[in-house]
Amino acid sequence: MSSDQSVEHYDLISLGSGEAGKFIAWTYRTEHPDSKCAVIERKWLGGSCPNIACLPSKNVIYSAKVAHEAAEGTAFGLPYMAAESKVNMKSVIARKKAMIDGPGGLMDVHKGNFKRTGAELVWGEGRFIGPKTIEVVGSDGSKRVMKGDKVVICTGSRARIDDSVKGLKESKPLTHIEMLDLEEIPRHLVVLGGGYVGVELAQAWKRFGSEVTVIEKHERILKNEDEDMVELLTDILQREGVKFSTDTTITEVTGTSGDAVILKGRTTCGASVEINASHILVAAGRTPNNDTMGAEQGGIKLTSRGFVDVDEFNRASADGVFAVGDCAGSPNFTHVAYDDFRIVRDFLSGKITPETDPQRKSGRQVPWTLFTAPEMAHVGLREHELKAQGIKYRVGKLPIAAFLRTRTLGPGETEGVAKVTVGEDDKILGFTVLGSGVGDLLPVVQLAMKLGVKYTEISNLILTHPTLSEGLVFLFSAVPERS
Repeated sequence: MSSDQSVEHYDLISLGSGEAGKFIAWTYRTEHPDSKCAVIERKWLGGSCPNIACLPSKNVIYSAKVAHEAAEGTAFGLPYMAAESKVNMKSVIARKKAMIDGPGGLMDVHKGNFKRTGAELVWGEGRFIGPKTIEVVGSDGSKRVMKGDKVVICTGSRARIDDSVKGLKESKPLTHIEMLDLEEIPRHLVVLGGGYVGVELAQAWKRFGSEVTVIEKHERILKNEDEDMVELLTDILQREGVKFSTDTTITEVTGTSGDAVILKGRTTCGASVEINASHILVAAGRTPNNDTMGAEQGGIKLTSRGFVDVDEFNRASADGVFAVGDCAGSPNFTHVAYDDFRIVRDFLSGKITPETDPQRKSGRQVPWTLFTAPEMAHVGLREHELKAQGIKYRVGKLPIAAFLRTRTLGPGETEGVAKVTVGEDDKILGFTVLGSGVGDLLPVVQLAMKLGVKYTEISNLILTHPTLSEGLVFLFSAVPERS
């Protein structure tokens, strides 16, 4: 730091405006009106979720669902839509952008929260230059030096492009960011990666009219999930026309994504693979944005995978520094980042301590929903994990068609299955469901698991007919009695 740079003092600084960081700053400033709080952001106000990830992707996926239902309009008494009818992607993207930047949109909400709380928003690239001291370089080259009594690292993560694949980076592949701004329908989209992002977008773009091939190096997509659930979802997607090439590793790419590309590789059994396509979407994992933040200068220890090393309360190695969300190795879900905010908030207020909550971070529930059609939702232990750990359990399983609400919906809405596992003490161990809108079923099961009540508390509920949640009564009633 040069001698002519004055240091601005803050009570709390968040490096990054993602879910956890912004809420920590907004809440701290609200609870301590005389404090001085700042949030440093280089590009995306509010982080990735409202701009380029969660909400934008679900907005576009919903457009794909409407397009798909319109193509099946005769089932609803609507005119037949010819197969050659084209989706206007410019309108799809415009609707997404209006959600973000339009009047009353997500950016207006964020700006309003900064104004309401009094937290300062600082635009620029932030980098540690000393303990709890950050230099911020603005887009015009101007510099500020800011030091906080407390500093929160909320730098997020980005799509990982595999450097070991010859020519991949040079082919200029799409990530989810560019994909969600694409105003054309790819002739043939190859998706590298069969995880959450890859599978969701693969189905969406198939519904928009692209030929789509998903390439996954493991033996199946969604490699961490139970085989029975994945097989059923894969079958549904294949019947829609999505192609899958599993047990496949791409080793070389030639050409340019957006024009023409050739992907070459091999399967695990040694067979050669060659795919000609027009576009590539890379969705094969993420890497934390911690490589340029000056971790060493800030006295911040990183793990071998590049995440900020944190404890059960998101404390980093440097005194007074916290790290939250993707950059700290938390599961890459906005709702988990929000819980990271609650951890830091409650720790700073003294509500939780190492003595009262020794497993605050590692012991929490991590629910998730895959926003394909049908959706897949899960919380707790998977069946294969129970087997691996030698935990005794019973299974209740029911076709989603037994959730009678699905029979009132459109074609294909009765496809899926629900599964619950119960322990010897009758407490719920895990819940996985594949079906229309099933992400909304999670809270009831989560609450029962959190309270540690027996599964019969759900099977004995009186639930409204005909709602989707009503099916939980029949699912939990299908659990076998203890032998």
